[in-house]
Amino acid sequence: MEMKTIIVACGAGIATSTLICDRVKQLLENHGIAAQIIQCTVADIAGHAGRADLIVTSMKLENKYEKPLVTAISFLTGIGREQTEQEILAYLT
Repeated sequence: MEMKTIIVACGAGIATSTLICDRVKQLLENHGIAAQIIQCTVADIAGHAGRADLIVTSMKLENKYEKPLVTAISFLTGIGREQTEQEILAYLT
């Protein structure tokens, strides 16, 4: 399977995205999916979107990108986490 590129973004690009990033990495490892993860702010997504296979964010985005988008607030709240994980896996497998 080819290496995937995933953008993980939050408002400030620090705390929230780090937590989501860790959860995404664990999910990918558990399913044997090789990926490069780009951690950034929402404002930086546009600069990376062209080479991404998936965008994962902590918030709804105003801009539209021609890439699949998963809002992963469940990785912070714990509510609906399995559904979010399945959505991410569906885009990458």
